[in-house]
Amino acid sequence: MVEPIEAQVAGRLADAPRCAADLPRRSKTVWARLKDHPLSRLGPGLVTGVADDDPSGIATYSQAGAQFGLNMLWTMPLAFPLMAAIQSMCGRIGRVTGLGLAANIKTAFPPIVLKGVVLLLLIANTLNIGADVAAMGEVGELVTGVDRHAMAVVFVVATLLLQILVPYHRYVFFLKWLTLSLLAYAAVLFTVHVPWGEVALRSVWPQLQLNSDTAAVVVGVFGTTISPYLFFWQASEEVEDMLANGGTSLMQDPASAPKELQRIQWDTWSGMFYSDITAYFIILATAVTLHVAGITNIETAAQAASALRPLAGDFAFILFAIGIIGVGLIGVPVLAGSAAYALAEAMGWKEGLERKARDARGFYGVIAVSVIAGLLIQYSPISPMKALFWSAVINGVVAVPLMVVIILLASKPSVMGPHTSGRSIIVLGWIATFVMGLAAILMFLPG
Repeated sequence: MVEPIEAQVAGRLADAPRCAADLPRRSKTVWARLKDHPLSRLGPGLVTGVADDDPSGIATYSQAGAQFGLNMLWTMPLAFPLMAAIQSMCGRIGRVTGLGLAANIKTAFPPIVLKGVVLLLLIANTLNIGADVAAMGEVGELVTGVDRHAMAVVFVVATLLLQILVPYHRYVFFLKWLTLSLLAYAAVLFTVHVPWGEVALRSVWPQLQLNSDTAAVVVGVFGTTISPYLFFWQASEEVEDMLANGGTSLMQDPASAPKELQRIQWDTWSGMFYSDITAYFIILATAVTLHVAGITNIETAAQAASALRPLAGDFAFILFAIGIIGVGLIGVPVLAGSAAYALAEAMGWKEGLERKARDARGFYGVIAVSVIAGLLIQYSPISPMKALFWSAVINGVVAVPLMVVIILLASKPSVMGPHTSGRSIIVLGWIATFVMGLAAILMFLPG
């Protein structure tokens, strides 16, 4: 029998680590200064948004710009409100109930729903990690000259050590600083000529032929932008932030609801805007360089960075490469972490990046296995691009029913009490579900 949400939240709060009390006395002053920095006031929405532009996402956006030039820019203005609506519902669910997305699904839906979603999420995330790690290794080799497999190992070890050894309230602060790496893609535009008048026109009025090639890229762009792993991550990180700050669920503390829900709305919409405008810049940068030069086929983010070098110079290449590594160091932990949250909540294990590894062995075990399995893909017959393809297929299968579940959860007074999502957000959520459903259907149609 599944525990009621109230009992689960009470148990989680009673068992939650108390960050401030656990800090060594000598580090409290330093940490007090760090947590008062303006960047620290931005929450899970920012990190989730940047994780959306992971190296595999960069490869997809680069292909869109290289293949279709300015005619794929329209996808980003359309995607922004849809992705922000879904993610804001996820953040709201986590903060209102005090539980992650998987724990809420476990309570409100039949077990088969949760088991199917979590299994597919684990497979898709592992394949996506494999593609991301490969891209980071390739870029590392381009920049340093060190073998790509060795660089991939370095990045994997670094992300694992950070997640396992550094408490969440410190680790997330450095993740937020890494989000600045996305500014590299805006900086690239200062190194090349951009026809801004035509850019503005094509952002709202593209010139496209409706064929299978166009459909494939549109499906890839939307599938990359609205991904299941982001849903689980944001809900769980709202819970982590709540516990790290000594708070409780809004169901138990309704007086805090107006301020907290406003924060979630601002944080999520600004984080998704940052993600969306960066993807727009990547499409634009590759459109005005690679597409103009006749380079229309990009398979990896590293290939996009390498192709930029002779066209836009070393500075543009370095900026593009830094961005890939920076977002990879965010994307890989988010992919592994979202899978760990989902499985731990489904199994009833202790979970959370604030916990020490010995206190949440199953949770950290999932993180370690996911990342190491992603690394081993580099040494298997599975190519990183094949891994990315199957990850996209699985995400396309999972996203639509999962979005339906999220909308139903966010609309249920039995789950959310008086804090259900507003009508406009719900309507945007259904539109996003329809768009993703159409994308999934197009993905399975013969070319």
